[in-house]
Amino acid sequence: MFSTPLGDGAELCPLEPWQAAELAAYTDRVRDHLAPWLPWAHTVTDTASARAFLQRYADKQAADEGRIYGIRLDGELVGGMLFRLFSASEGSCELGAWLAPGAQGRGLVTTAARRMIDWAVGVRGLVRVEWLVSPDNHPSIAVARRLGMTHEGTLRSVFSMGGRRHDLQVWALLAHEWQNAAGHGARG
Repeated sequence: MFSTPLGDGAELCPLEPWQAAELAAYTDRVRDHLAPWLPWAHTVTDTASARAFLQRYADKQAADEGRIYGIRLDGELVGGMLFRLFSASEGSCELGAWLAPGAQGRGLVTTAARRMIDWAVGVRGLVRVEWLVSPDNHPSIAVARRLGMTHEGTLRSVFSMGGRRHDLQVWALLAHEWQNAAGHGARG
């Protein structure tokens, strides 16, 4: 399988429909941790729903509109990253991430996000990368800050999940900011 090393036995790999049973089992193990932040943690409940979720991203990738990856630690699925939205024609994308509690504190999401931003900006020529996050998700906000993103504002009551309306902060960086940070070693 193709993968990108993240260091210390970790790698970023494609997550594909044939891996639906693994994603369903992972989601069952960490659902309580993911459910406050991720709508799909409520809908991926078995292999069939995991396959449908992964197939949507396979279709997005085929249309060049999104991608999904797993984060593996010593071969075990411990999290993931995605381009929830990806538009080469508009020059923008939205990154998303999730990680099991036992894999936190290793810099896996930050390192994986850097690899994805390098590809989106450096290879695909995108000019804007967004990170949308609940104002209550402090670890995710910390990742946005480590990536050098700017908090642009908060979308109030933007979606419903778990019987209540949720806000989302919009964090973003522009290609020239990313390239300037890379040139000065700020991303190390």
